[in-house]
Parts: sequence; structure tokens; C-alpha cells
Amino acid sequence: MYPDQDFEQLSAHRPTTSGRSPEQVLHEVFGYESFRPLQGEIIHEVASGGDALVLMPTGGGKSLCYQVPALVRSGTAIVISPLIALMQDQVAALRELGVRAAFLNSTMDFEQARATEYALSTGELDLLYCAPERLIQPRTLELLHDASISLFAIDEAHCVSQWGHDFRSDYLQLAVLANEFPSIPRIALTATADERTRKEIAERLSLTEARHFISGFDRPNIQYRIAPKTNANKQLLDFIKAEHEGDCGIVYCLSRNKVDATAKMLAQKGYTALPYHAGLPSNDRAHNQERFLREDGVIIVATIAFGMGIDKPDVRFVAHLDLPKSLEAYYQETGRAGRDGKPSTAWMVYGLQDVIKLRQMLEASQGNDHFKRVERQKLDAMLGLCEVTKCRRQVLLNYFGDELEVPCGNCDTCLNPPETWDGTVAVQKALSCVFRTGQRFGVTYLIDVLRGSENERVRQSGHHQVSTYGIGIELSVTEWKSVFRQLVANGYLRADPEGYGALQLTEQCRPLLKGEHKVELRKDPVVKKSAGRSSSGRSGSAVKDQVTDHVGWEALRACRKELADKQGVPPYVIFHDTTLFDMLERKPQTLDELAGVSGVGAAKLEKYGEIFLAAIARLNQA
Repeated sequence: MYPDQDFEQLSAHRPTTSGRSPEQVLHEVFGYESFRPLQGEIIHEVASGGDALVLMPTGGGKSLCYQVPALVRSGTAIVISPLIALMQDQVAALRELGVRAAFLNSTMDFEQARATEYALSTGELDLLYCAPERLIQPRTLELLHDASISLFAIDEAHCVSQWGHDFRSDYLQLAVLANEFPSIPRIALTATADERTRKEIAERLSLTEARHFISGFDRPNIQYRIAPKTNANKQLLDFIKAEHEGDCGIVYCLSRNKVDATAKMLAQKGYTALPYHAGLPSNDRAHNQERFLREDGVIIVATIAFGMGIDKPDVRFVAHLDLPKSLEAYYQETGRAGRDGKPSTAWMVYGLQDVIKLRQMLEASQGNDHFKRVERQKLDAMLGLCEVTKCRRQVLLNYFGDELEVPCGNCDTCLNPPETWDGTVAVQKALSCVFRTGQRFGVTYLIDVLRGSENERVRQSGHHQVSTYGIGIELSVTEWKSVFRQLVANGYLRADPEGYGALQLTEQCRPLLKGEHKVELRKDPVVKKSAGRSSSGRSGSAVKDQVTDHVGWEALRACRKELADKQGVPPYVIFHDTTLFDMLERKPQTLDELAGVSGVGAAKLEKYGEIFLAAIARLNQA
């Protein structure tokens, strides 16, 4: 799947790093002219031997925060990463840059692992990626003590949080690094952590004295949109066809069965859609992930088992067909869109059954009261984002302690503001109907009673004689579903904990029944056709939409694809789309001119410079 780790070849091509500044490494190795906001501060802190806790949004350049110091400091940087796919991707990308990088994980046989360990012990590596479960083994710790270590980088550090959505028990033991290697700098990085989780990361990883670097959480290129679920499959198809035809995307579902069914449905409609979940054979999962990384226009349909650390830059949309359990999960998953900074969409449909299902799962969990209370707060925050009438981005950022002073203009509530209406009377009718029917029925039946349905079930139950029968004829079935959804979302009704879907009153609804509070409800907006993907004004249009020379664009992409296939790596490991676009715009004719293209470092210039100059020359002759 990935090329063998040839350490002799790497050593022969390794650029010297001694005495170079972070700025020199950034330019010569990675091909960039300047650091992004906060990157420079973080890199200088770690390069000079300081510890750091870094919160930076997905696509913000977290990897450079430890990769650059690793090439400035002497010795080998140890990177703790939770996923094999992430390790392999990053090692492949670094090796393309001429960096001596390797990994240790369970995919390797004894000889491969021994060769990697020998390379570490003899100082032949700049970076070594390692899974947390392997790092904490006594044998590995002994190996590290005998090696020259420059720094420890703990990626996806939110996995240490027992309240987080990606908790991994092996991360809890990483505090051993502070005790065993007190003089070696450590940097912990994550894209997702509220204040509670940040504090927990610092305490559990012994980083309370470290400098904390908190970048803004805003991803202005992502447009956030949430709609009521009516016909999820049709809504998804309409969304992809109208706005993302031919684009790469991720569709998240809560269950494995739904993943399989959705992937099959999309495939039948002509899309390259592949399933990914823990129930698939590992070879199938690996194959589908490889196709997603290497091919254009692939849609992966997945449970939350997919995505952590995926570096694919051109994911144009992330769709949710089910409600995530928390804003942390939602932000982490939607953050996989638009890593290249170009316009992308975070699209979701959700309905009453999503709320009921998640609340039932929470109450039926084995957690203690404190755990359930924290999880309720997280779910309430997620529901609050769904039902909000003001700017969604402001609500999302505020949850993570970030602020946006003015509405973003690039979410559905900004582009198509929802109306509110006085739902006091409707709410009283709905709650009374739940009470009069004995708190034993689900929403469909309750709406039948409210709208005076004459179906057999209502008549047999005798509920055609209760006082709430037929008193809600003024609202449609869809409007009543919206009322009940908002009552459950806001905690006035709860789902039967036994799992039968019946709605029950909570203590919180008492003032509403008594008419002591006025209730404003969100009117579900009718989405306008024109309210599609829009740029925030700060990121420009997607690369493919900026191209005017389509023949030249496809020629450079074909050149990149051929090289990627030969190397056994995804195309973006050779060059990102933005680099190809810059080549197409500048049409460099010499190696010096090509070196000025963003993303072309010294190693790639040497390996691919003549090849791409020849391709560009052919374009000029055409």
C-alpha cells in the first residue's frame, strides 16, 4: 500500500538540518514563504526546548508545528498518532520532501520493525511515528532511552479526555513521557477541545506549565447548513447534484446498516460511493480508504470510525444524515471538509427521531450520573445549534470559547434567516395531548389525535373522545413534527427510556402547561434554490472553479497522477491542487522560476522539477 521504508535511500537524499532556522526549513523543505498565524510562535517555542499545548482548527497547519522543530533540533522527533492511516500518509508525504521519516505500527513484520528500530538507534531518522499502545511498552521506552530524541509530539491530544468523543485509554498513560524524559520538549496538538477538555489534556499529559497556544476555531471557508429531515436520501441526492456533482465528500451515518444502504443508493445513482465502518473486513476498509485518498470524485459513506487525521485537502462536502452526539464530534467531522481553505459545505439533516434515539442511548448507557449529566449538556448544545435562529457560526465558535463579533454571512441562518412564531398555544395543545393520551404514544399517533384523524387505532384507543382530539387541525403534519421536535430538543418532552418511542412530560414543561411562559418557536424555512454554496469572501472559489485553462489543468493533474501511482501515494502527496494551479498561472520555464511556486520545496524541485517543466513546455507549444 505504501512504499517500503528504505533508510539508505533516505539518508542519501537527506538535506542537512544543522544550524538552519525554522524559516529556512519552512522554505527549503516545505516550499512555503511564511508561517500562518501562531505557527511561528509555536515552532520557535518548541524548537528552543519549550513545551506547548496547541489548539488549531483542522487545516490550520498543526503538523508543521512539530515537523519544523524536528528538522531544526538534533535527534529524532517521536510523533504519537492514534491511527495507522494517518501515520502512513504523513510519513509518505515527508519522504516525498526528502525528510527521513518512518513509522512503527502493527502492519509491520518483525524484520521491518527491527530495521526501523535500528534506524532510530543509529540516528538515521528525523521523525518516527508511533501508536500510543506501542510507545508505552517497556521495550519501546528502553529503545527511546538509548536514542537521541529531539521532541515528543502528541497528535489528536483530545483522545486523552474521558469526556471526549474519541477517548482512547492508551493516551492516559502518555504522562509517562514527562517522568521518563523530563528534559525533552513535548507538544500536544488537537483541533477539538472545549475549556473542560483543554484543562483535562494539560493535567493528564503533565502540560499545566506548558505555554498554551489557542488559535481561532473559525473555518470561514466552510458553509454550515442544517435542515429538517423529511426524505433524507432525496435531500442528500438533491444537495450533491445541485452543488457538488463530481466532488469528493464524506457522508456520516449513525449505524452500519445505514452506511451500507446509503452507499448502495448513491452507487445506483451513478456516484462512486464506498462504505466504511468497523463491520467491514479490514482489507475492504483499507481498500475503500485508499480509493478515497487517491481518486477524484469519491464519496465515502461512513460511521464516525472514519476520518480522524485524514489529510485529503480537497474534500468539498461533509454531510450528516444523523445527528452527532456533541458539538465536538460535529466540529471534528465537518472539519474534514475544505482543508485547502477553499469553499466547502457542512450539510446536515436531522429530525425528531434523531433526538429521541440519542437521548435514549444516553439514558441507557452504563455511565454514572456525572457522566450522563455531562453528556446531556453536550447533546443539548448540539441541539441548540440545530434549532438556533441566529448565526450558526457564532453559536459554534462561542461553544469553544471563541467569538465572532458579527454574523458570518456564510451559514444557512445568515443566508436564509428563519422566522419565529408565537407557539404558546400550539405547545399547550401538544403537551396536553401527551398527557390526555397517557404518555404512552409516539409523535405520529399524537399528531393523528391533534388533527382529528379517524384511523382505526385512534378510535380503538378511545382517544377520539379526549379533549385534545381535533384541536390542532390548523397546523399541518410537518408543522406539528417541528413543534414536537423543538419540545424534545429543548427538554420539555423526553423519550420513553424503555425505548418504545413514547413521549413523556418533564418537570420543565409545567410552566408552559400553566401558560406562565410565552414560547417562541422556530419556523422551519423553505430552502431557496439560490442559497447554495457561497464563499465567505476570504477564501476565494474552489480551485477547479478558478481554472480557465482546462486542458492545461487536466494535463498537470495527469502528470501528478502518473507520478503518484508510481510512488504508491495519493496525488496530493506529490503536489496539492493549489500548487498545480499556481504552476498553471505562472507557467515557469526554469527550475528557479518553479522554485517560486508555493509548495515546491528543494526535494520536490529536484525529484519532479524537470518533469513538470516539460509538461508546462508542452502546454506552451500547444
